[in-house]
Amino acid sequence: MVRVVTSLTLSQAVAEHLRTLIHRGEVGPGERLPAERDLAEQLGVARISLREALKILQDEGYVQVRRGALGGAYVTELQQPVERWRARMRDQAGEIDDIIDFRIALETDAARLAAARRDRSDLARLRASIAKLRQSDGRAAFRSTDSQFHDGLAQAARNVRLETAIHASRGELFSPHDLLPFVDPVEESARDHQQIYEAVRDADPDAAEAAMREHIERTRRQLREIVFGPEGVAEQTTG
Repeated sequence: MVRVVTSLTLSQAVAEHLRTLIHRGEVGPGERLPAERDLAEQLGVARISLREALKILQDEGYVQVRRGALGGAYVTELQQPVERWRARMRDQAGEIDDIIDFRIALETDAARLAAARRDRSDLARLRASIAKLRQSDGRAAFRSTDSQFHDGLAQAARNVRLETAIHASRGELFSPHDLLPFVDPVEESARDHQQIYEAVRDADPDAAEAAMREHIERTRRQLREIVFGPEGVAEQTTG
C-alpha cells in the first residue's frame, strides 16, 4: 500500500516525539514528565504548543494531567494505547514484520559498525547498561535500560543518521515486555545484550551482526504472539 504524505503541526510533532519516548520506555507508567516550562525549553517550543501536544496525548490515553502541588503530566498504565496499537497491527497486514525487518537492517549494520568504531567509553556504557538491566526491579526500569543499550550501540556506530533512524524505528513498537506479563525477560535480554557486547568488544563484526539479528528476531516472535496469538508465531515459522 502506498503511504500517504502528511504534514504535522508543531503540536502534533511534539506529541509524536513524546509518544516515541514512551514507546521506547524512556519514560514509563506512573512517571512524571518534566515540568511544563522545563520540557518546553528542552524541546525548543512555546508552552502553548506543548500544552496542545499534551492534550493530544491525554486524549489518546498516554498521559494524565494532574493539578496541585504534585501536579503535572504523568504517564498512564498505557492500556488504551496498547490496545489501539494491537488493533492497528492486526488491521495493517505485514506492519509488524515491516518494522522488524527495518530494525534488523538498521541495527545489524549498527552492530557491525560499532565493532569497528567503538572506544573504551562506548564499551563502558554498554557494560553499565547490561549491569543495570540485570538489576531491574520493574518494567519501567527494564524498558529504560534496554533502550540505553540499543542507544549506546547506535552511538558507538558513529553515524548520526543511522542513530536517528534506529531511535525512530524502535519508537514505532511498544516494548514487548510490557505486554508479556507471563514472562520474565530480564535474564534472556541480558544474555542477548552480553553476546552482542562481547562481539563488539572483540571487534568481531560478523558475530555482532549475528547476535543482534537473533535478538531482534526473538522480539519479532514475541510481538507476533502478542498481536496474533500462538497462530501468529506458527504462521511466521511455516510462512
